[in-house]
Amino acid sequence: MEETIKFILVDMDEYLTANQSQKLQQVLISRLTNRTETISKLTNFNYLEMFLNAKKIEGCSERTLAYYETTIKKLLVDFTEPIRKIATDDIRGYLSNYQEINNCSKTTIDNIRRNISSFFTWLEEEDYIIKSPMRRIHKIKTVKMVKEIISDEEIERLRDRCDSLRDLAMIDLLYSTGIRVGELVHLNIEDVNFEERECIVLGKGDKERKVYFDAKTKIHLQGYINSRSDNNEALFVSLDAPYDRLKISGVEIRLRSLGRELGIGRIHPHKFRRTMATRAIDKGMPIEQVQKLLGHSQIDTTMHYAIVNQSNVKVSHRKFIA
Repeated sequence: MEETIKFILVDMDEYLTANQSQKLQQVLISRLTNRTETISKLTNFNYLEMFLNAKKIEGCSERTLAYYETTIKKLLVDFTEPIRKIATDDIRGYLSNYQEINNCSKTTIDNIRRNISSFFTWLEEEDYIIKSPMRRIHKIKTVKMVKEIISDEEIERLRDRCDSLRDLAMIDLLYSTGIRVGELVHLNIEDVNFEERECIVLGKGDKERKVYFDAKTKIHLQGYINSRSDNNEALFVSLDAPYDRLKISGVEIRLRSLGRELGIGRIHPHKFRRTMATRAIDKGMPIEQVQKLLGHSQIDTTMHYAIVNQSNVKVSHRKFIA
């Protein structure tokens, strides 16, 4: 370290006065020596803890933080060397072995790769390592499956199957707005503006946005709220006393159960979100407005959700090209 400081002072000598050179020397010694001593005391898991704290401040959800922690911790358990010594080939070998041992899909491996890449990019940006070993490990090519949406017939069957006003209102709100399940369960009654048929949701990164629902949803929501005898501020609560705020798992279990009863495949909250995006684009809504409704920061993300109807492509081709 002392030699490095000496070289820096020699290189800067012609640009600085004697007093400036002396001050630079003091600053370099103070900053570099203290930082080196601090870094040398940190373990790999200390770095993970600091990374998670940074992501928490950035607004990552608890679910995202837990996924970061699980995937990165598994990597660090496999490596006893200091983090700065982990090389590109080490991580390539780790990902390859992980896929073979766990027999997981390329999509899963790519998700793990992305989490590890975020970790090492943060280490590089914070100057804990010189260069991220993930720079040369690129996105893993995966087979893009056409994801299913909920058909008009299926949504009507789901509505008919509901034996509670809550489930009916919940299905309509998900179908009409395309909100995330986490946003749904955090809604309070006061967040809903029935006159304007809109509600304010708190999305990823604690960003508020307005979403809109149709007349049918308004009627079912009002019917559900008026039927309740509890004092809970939550928009959706459990069906039995003490009528606690409904949790994400509660929504997922109920929707999955309805789907199985009807024999219409896997029904989950995210499928409603994808369906709303697809319907909106098929009916001519500009993709930028769909992006706004879904609360996506990148338009590419919106395009992943939307499935463009092939028959609409054919009609558009005849209209604009043929």
